[in-house]
This record gives sequence, C-alpha cells and structure tokens, in this order.
Amino acid sequence: MPADSSGASTVKRHPLDVRVAHWVAAVSFILLGLSGLGLFTPGLFFLTALFGGGETARWLHPWLGLALALSYLVLFIRFIGSCLWAQEDTTWMSHLSDAMSGREEKLPEIGKFNPGQKLYFWGMALLIVVLLVTGVVIWQAYFSTLTTIETQRMAVLIHSIAAVLAILGFIVHIHMVTWEPGTLRAMINGTVTGGWAWKHHRKWLRQVTGTKH
Repeated sequence: MPADSSGASTVKRHPLDVRVAHWVAAVSFILLGLSGLGLFTPGLFFLTALFGGGETARWLHPWLGLALALSYLVLFIRFIGSCLWAQEDTTWMSHLSDAMSGREEKLPEIGKFNPGQKLYFWGMALLIVVLLVTGVVIWQAYFSTLTTIETQRMAVLIHSIAAVLAILGFIVHIHMVTWEPGTLRAMINGTVTGGWAWKHHRKWLRQVTGTKH
C-alpha cells in the first residue's frame, strides 16, 4: 500500500468500538460540563434549562458521569499500550516549537499518538478517576449517609477543581484536533490518508503496514 503524500491510500486507524466510545465520552463530557456549570453557580443556573430545570439536571448529572467513566474505560483499555511514553516523545517535546510551527521534518518519527495526545490521555484518565470518586461521595441520592458533611464539602471542592481542569483540557483537545487536520476524520470513519499518517505518525504507519521505508 503506498503511503505517499497524495492521499490516495487510506489506513485504518480506529475500529468501531473505539469511535463509539470516543463519541459517547465526548457527548457525555459536554453534557456534564453544561449541567455541572449550571449547578455550580447561580450565575450559570440558566444552563440547567437545557435539561428541563435544576432538579432534572441534578438527577442526570451523576448518571452522565458514569457514562463518561465507562466509555473512557473502553478507550483506556484500547489506548494504554499506544500511550506509554517513549524515548522519541522526549525528543519531540524538546522540539515543541517546531511541532507548533508545522516544521515536522525536524521532529522524530512517532507512533500512533504524539506526546501531546499522550499527556491528554493520562491527564484525563486521572481527572476522571478523581471526578468519579468525589462524585460518588457527593451523590446525595445514594451515598449521603456514608460520609461526613466535612468529607462531602472537601469532595465538592476537589470535584470542582478537577472539573475545571478537565474542561480546560477538553478545550486544548479541541484545539489539537483543529491543529492537526485529518484527526477528526479518524474518529468519524476510522481511517486516515496514507499521506496524513506519513506526515504525522510515520513510526505508526511503518508498524501497521510492515514497511521500513
């Protein structure tokens, strides 16, 4: 299979289960952000109208959190092997200015994910665990009697901080997708062009095609 810059060839990048899990995670995260912000401060309470009011938003929010955690678990299992840090990732990070400027000829060949994508993967995994644990602690409908008021207050604080960090990370993730055109296509139909793979993830392309040149 030729992998030239013409884009004539295609390479399978993400199977269906990964794409479904990704979009479930993305949609649930957006809904979590909107409902969470609406419940967080009176100034944004109007956002709960998107869910039918504050009561519905409060009921739905933790269930959306479970949907996010389960869908991200699928992604974690599928991606963990590809997101382990490698020596070329450190070199890539030392040339971050070249990466941001599109001078990829000065970068080392990398695998399926670049260092920025790997950092996002691990960062979101950590934040989702924190959000899940603290979310269970403050889930009044089922767990309010299992912990003290002081513990619940601390959990609300930690939950809020983790949520803000996750939202900021999500914004960066969106920017990364627009910065590397072709990434979104991989999560829609599961394929990328050979030229895209050769330019951005050459080491991975060699691995999936079994070629050395």
